[in-house]
Amino acid sequence: MVRATSLALGLLLTTPAVAESRLERLLPRRTTMGVWLTNSPSKLYYDRARITAALEQLQQAGFNRVVPNVWSRGTTFHQSRFAPVEPPLVKAGVEVDPICTLAEEGRKRGIKVMPWFEYGLMEPADAAVVREHPEWVLAKADGQRWMAMHGDHRMAWLNPAHPEVRERFIGLVVETLKRCPMDGLQLDDHFAWPMQFGYDPYTVELYRQQTGSAPPRDHTNRMWMSWRRRQLTALLRDLRERLKQEDLSKTISLSPGPFRQAYNLWLQDWELWALGELIDELVVQNYAYSVNGFARDLDQPALRKARDWRIPTQIGILAGFGRRTTSMGDLEQKVRLARERGYGVIFFYWEGLWGRHVPETNRQQRFDSFRLLGRED
Repeated sequence: MVRATSLALGLLLTTPAVAESRLERLLPRRTTMGVWLTNSPSKLYYDRARITAALEQLQQAGFNRVVPNVWSRGTTFHQSRFAPVEPPLVKAGVEVDPICTLAEEGRKRGIKVMPWFEYGLMEPADAAVVREHPEWVLAKADGQRWMAMHGDHRMAWLNPAHPEVRERFIGLVVETLKRCPMDGLQLDDHFAWPMQFGYDPYTVELYRQQTGSAPPRDHTNRMWMSWRRRQLTALLRDLRERLKQEDLSKTISLSPGPFRQAYNLWLQDWELWALGELIDELVVQNYAYSVNGFARDLDQPALRKARDWRIPTQIGILAGFGRRTTSMGDLEQKVRLARERGYGVIFFYWEGLWGRHVPETNRQQRFDSFRLLGRED
C-alpha cells in the first residue's frame, strides 16, 4: 500500500489493484516518460515537502524525467547575476531552492531532472532589462517592440544577434547548471526570433554591414529570413561551446512546435540543428486535442527525418491545462501512437496529470491509469 500524504497537493493516492488490461497488452516497452513542471499556476515550487511528495508520486507512477522551468517571465528561481528572483519565491523564501531541491529528490529516485529555460529570449515588455537596454530589443518594421503572447501579455524579444544578449543568456544557463548536478538543459519554442521582428537599429546596421543593403520591408523575404535564422543558430553554437569550456553537461534538448511552424514563424531551423549536432534531443510539441489530429501531426516529414537521423525524439502531449484537460482514454491512445513509432512522451504539465486541473473525484483513478502507462513490459 502506498503511503498516503496530505502534502501531495491534497491527493490521497493508493496502490491500484494489479490486473491485466488492454493498455498493458498493447503498449510496447516504455522509454522516456516525463512531465514539465512549472511555477504557475501551481504551488509546487514554494514548499520543499510538496516537492518531495510530487517526486514520490511521479516515481510511483513510473516517470523517469521531470523538466522544471528555471527561467520564466524574466525571473529566475535562485539569486542570479543576470535577472531578478521570481516575486512569489521571494515571499516563500529563496532558501526553498526549488530547482536544486527537485534535482536532489530526482537523483534519489532515478528521475532525470532537465532544467527548462521556458521563456528563452522573451521578456515582459515592462521588464527592467527591456527598459534599461533598449538597444538589445528587437522591433517590428513599424517600430513596435512587443507582441501579445499567452493571451494579452505584452512580451518583448531580446536580439540573439547582439553580443551582450548572447553573453547574458549563456551566462544565465551556465550559472544555473553550475548550482547543482542536473541532466543537461531544455530550450523550447521561445528560443526563437519572431519573423516579424528585426527592424531595430542594431539589427538593421548589422545586416547592412554584412550584406551591403538594408533589410527588406517584407519580413517574409527568403534571404532576410535565412540571415536571421543564422543569427539564432550562432547563439546556439556559442552556448554549446561554452558548456564544453565550463565542463558542464552538453546535452541540449529542444522542444519546438511542428517544423513548418517553427521554421517559418519563429526562425528555428531545428532540422539543421539536429543534423549539425547542435541539439541532442527533440521533444516535439503535439498539442492537437483530437486523437486523429495528434496522429496526423506524428507523421509530419521532419519527424520522420529525425527518426532516420536517429536523434532521440520524444513527443510533448497536453495532459491538462485549465479547461483543456485531456481525457485519460485519449491520453492512453496518444501515448500508444507515440510509442508505436518509437517515441517517448513528456506531458504538459504537472497539474494536468492528477492535480488541480482534474476533478478531485477522478484523481485516484487517473493516477492509477498513469501507473499503468509507466509500467515496463
